[in-house]
Amino acid sequence: MWIMTKDTPVAAICLIGDELLSGRTQDTNTQTIARFLAPFGIPLGEVRMVPDDHSRIIEAVNALRHRYDYVFTTGGIGPTHDDITADAIAAAFEVGISENADALRLLEDRYRDADVAFTPARRRMARIPHSADLIQNPVSGAPGFQIGNVLTLAGVPKIVEGMLSDVGHRLQGGHVVLSVTVKAGGLREGDLAERLGLLAEAYADLTLGSYPWFRSAEDHGVALVVRGTDHTRLTDAASDLEGLVEDFGGVPTRMEGDSRFGD
Repeated sequence: MWIMTKDTPVAAICLIGDELLSGRTQDTNTQTIARFLAPFGIPLGEVRMVPDDHSRIIEAVNALRHRYDYVFTTGGIGPTHDDITADAIAAAFEVGISENADALRLLEDRYRDADVAFTPARRRMARIPHSADLIQNPVSGAPGFQIGNVLTLAGVPKIVEGMLSDVGHRLQGGHVVLSVTVKAGGLREGDLAERLGLLAEAYADLTLGSYPWFRSAEDHGVALVVRGTDHTRLTDAASDLEGLVEDFGGVPTRMEGDSRFGD
């Protein structure tokens, strides 16, 4: 879990799409958004995955936006019949939805320049909840939008990456969460558990975790990861983790950042 304070904003993600729940499409947007938010000092507190169902989207978005500082939704803003996210977001905020003049102009210009027919289905992507601000889409042109603390992006990973370029200036960051990994090759998580628990109590202002890996009888161990915002405390905790590994006959390897496995 993350340490949440008043000056540390926390975000959530709502992944929307039947294809995600069926396993036809693999989610990579969570990792992309989490890595994007890290330099702003905004950790993720929760990720939900919901189907293309109007009421389920409303329920999830309302629950998340009242609990977290920022909510990112991905998926469901394309031209097809099951792209219902914009309507659901409008309903969640109890506002209307209609064609947005700026969005319509962006789409008209995009399809004209590409010499592609601007069909009624494609025109649907200009429907934006009232009072929402557009999020630019440099990849395919169809914009996302922000209303309140909810930022609605496309579902295609490359488009998500592009749209995030118009998101950073909207965020109020917190303290950047730093991390250090101490790898203990050849040791077992159960051997370290009791002592690790005592260290977690001693460093209650930090977050400690253990992540075992096993590739073969010769290549296994535990990655001990400590996270926090105070560099001095983080360094002290990493030193104590190294001492713990040595006490159990291991040779610790310290690395900056997360490394949960033996890579």
